Amino acid sequence: MKKKNFFFLVVIPIFGYLHVDAQTTQKLNIEQATVFLSGAELVSTARINLGKGENEILFTNVAGDVNSQSLTVSATNGVIVESATFQNNYLATEVLSPKAQEIKDSIEAMTAYKQQTSNKVTVIDEQITVLKENRKVSGNQNGLSTVELTKMLDLINARMENYLTQKNKHETIIKKTDERIAKLTMQLDEEQKKAYQPGGQLLVKFYAKEATSSAIAINYIVPHAGWTPTYDIMADDANSPVKLYYKANIYQNSGVKWNNVKLSLSTGNPNEGVQAPVMNPWYLAFYVPQTYGAGMANAPAQNGVKVYAYKKALVDQDKPASNILIGEEINNMQATINDYVSVDNSGVNTTFDIDLPYTIPSDGKQYLAAIKRYELPATYRYYAVPKIDKDVFLQAKITNWEDINLLPGTSNIFYEGTYVGQGVIDPRNVKDTMNISLGRDKKIVVKRVRDTKLRSVKMIGTNVRETFAYTLTVRNTRKEPVTLVLQDQQPISNDNDIVVEDRELANAEYNEVTGLMNWNVTLAPNESKSINFGYTVKYPKGKTVSGL
Repeated sequence: MKKKNFFFLVVIPIFGYLHVDAQTTQKLNIEQATVFLSGAELVSTARINLGKGENEILFTNVAGDVNSQSLTVSATNGVIVESATFQNNYLATEVLSPKAQEIKDSIEAMTAYKQQTSNKVTVIDEQITVLKENRKVSGNQNGLSTVELTKMLDLINARMENYLTQKNKHETIIKKTDERIAKLTMQLDEEQKKAYQPGGQLLVKFYAKEATSSAIAINYIVPHAGWTPTYDIMADDANSPVKLYYKANIYQNSGVKWNNVKLSLSTGNPNEGVQAPVMNPWYLAFYVPQTYGAGMANAPAQNGVKVYAYKKALVDQDKPASNILIGEEINNMQATINDYVSVDNSGVNTTFDIDLPYTIPSDGKQYLAAIKRYELPATYRYYAVPKIDKDVFLQAKITNWEDINLLPGTSNIFYEGTYVGQGVIDPRNVKDTMNISLGRDKKIVVKRVRDTKLRSVKMIGTNVRETFAYTLTVRNTRKEPVTLVLQDQQPISNDNDIVVEDRELANAEYNEVTGLMNWNVTLAPNESKSINFGYTVKYPKGKTVSGL
């Protein structure tokens, strides 16, 4: 069995024009892309024929701005990789993004059209000049009769009018074309200001003991790529499981098109670095005022030793589409995507391996890719906080969500087959149960009213006693009974001079630390219920309590 040789190289990037006298130019085929939250690792392959001795191969279809420390080149059949040099492809006179190239092509086409129109105006001007000269000649001809002269002048004038009309029409076209070219030029200037990344090239020197064929694999990391999670959350009704569709918005501006590549999405971020932080001793010292104007050389001294104020910092870490299932219904798409996606949790990060080929252009735009479909058992509740919002919300309570590797991202909410709005999933702020809002239910009406009749302000000695009272009213206009979690709060004092007393909780579940009150209210169809609660705040005269 022939032994594979793997070589890991430190590559020196070369900027500007680099003359390469390579024996062979070979286009790499990008086979796989592992996309991180920021950055991506590309795996490219090629098969080359090598002669005996040293061979230089110039590989094309290489991304630009490659992380040189990440570049590795491997060869088979005993071929030795002697060196590799990366360079951006600035050999062309101008490197433009696809959008900028499209605008430039439009400018060139309109400029050519303008030139054609200008040529027509020039021809018309020549025809007008000839007519004017003929009119002079005709006027000087004594042999023409009055009738003949009149006919000739009428013919010249008719043609003159036609030529002038055509000239005016073409000049209007030229004016509008100039305006359009000016706008396109400004748009091109704006597009060229964007950080478009051109592709690159890789010059590799190989050594072969004998003439042979070798399979080449080239890996490297590019910074101008990444993905962000997004979710579709669907609930058919308040008795069905929640369907969560895990998706990814993928973008890349590496300078090369990822054409039908095997795609993997990783929750890692190579830009964060891998070096763990180290804590240095934290020294305390007495502050010595600096003598301004005399400079540090004249800093005050203690026992003959000059004192300098400084801070010791901690050691920082090292920091070194298209074909995306368009046109299929979402349910069918997500029902089958699970057959093509595998999840790997064995390492430090989670990786989603997708066995479907994807094409991602190098344009920096986001392309939506389906990752996984989950069906999650859920319990439902109606929830209202009328102090903050007048509406009642339907929520799905989901447990055991830790197993599906959620990341912070936006969510599109669908209920009973209808889009109801956008939410946010942030697992960093969730403990045991994830509450997902499925929208506002206008059929359950809740009101919060301050009872002015029970409100009172009394002066007792040096203190003021101010009493507050509120009424919560909730009504169910649905045809079925509902259970509602109703929430309000009591104020909490952090000042000994401010005392909250005579709390009326109306049998609420009360948290003394946060002041939150919760009621579980069950309502029959068309039933209404009211809850009364209140409190008294005592504070010194002459002072105002904020927040009341």
